[in-house]
Amino acid sequence: MMHMTLYWGTQVTLLFSSWKTDSWPSYALSLLACFLFSVFYQNMEDRRLRFKTLASTPAAAPPSQSAATFLLFKLRRGRTRWGNPSRIAEAVLFGVNSAIGYLLMLAIMSFNGGVFVAIVLGLSVGYYLFRNGDQEEVVEVENSCACS
Repeated sequence: MMHMTLYWGTQVTLLFSSWKTDSWPSYALSLLACFLFSVFYQNMEDRRLRFKTLASTPAAAPPSQSAATFLLFKLRRGRTRWGNPSRIAEAVLFGVNSAIGYLLMLAIMSFNGGVFVAIVLGLSVGYYLFRNGDQEEVVEVENSCACS
């Protein structure tokens, strides 16, 4: 039976019919997986935003010691009229991050209180660790989709 209200219990099915918990240890491991997946989501979002910032810098800038900056400098030199490798890489990162975000949303839709708390805590800890304002944050709204 699928719950349509928030419930607290150790029996939950997450994402796949084969991912079911029936005991405290399996439930705790599932909550830990949700927590770590949420932290990873924030890490990937930070990487995507940093990549976007690096990709938007002028192409004439000399490469610094950073390997990512050097790679982006090489990618910008390979721009063609029909394809920009740095924009393609940025789009791939956006797709991966969107998929992770939707999987987290589907996990929350199990309506289990523990899963909800684990994901929200994971997102908060990940934001604190990776996106806590060490770089200048610019709010950019490209579209109104909540997943972006």
